[in-house]
Amino acid sequence: MSGGEHLVRRLPNDIGGLSAGPIERVEHDLEPWEKRCHALADVLDFRKIINTEEKRRGVEALGSEMVGALGYYERWIVAFSNILFQKGLLTPEDLARKMDEVAARHAAPQP
Repeated sequence: MSGGEHLVRRLPNDIGGLSAGPIERVEHDLEPWEKRCHALADVLDFRKIINTEEKRRGVEALGSEMVGALGYYERWIVAFSNILFQKGLLTPEDLARKMDEVAARHAAPQP
């Protein structure tokens, strides 16, 4: 190994050149939650809470195991949560409480 090669490492989303199966090119409509996630990204950026670079770094920080296990928008949600936790704008308890509220709302009988 010469010079600075040891300084360069492959990030979890840097999969160029790795062997993989064929790419499945299938158009699909986004699920409602995926649309909301994308809208959330736009609002966070517009309000200067999380910018595109922070989002990219947040996804990379998840590590290869999580990046491989999560879907595209699932990665965004986890990255947003972690960034908001780091900035002190959201706590894991706040998020858990809100998730419980949403789950209870969806479990309630519909009129």
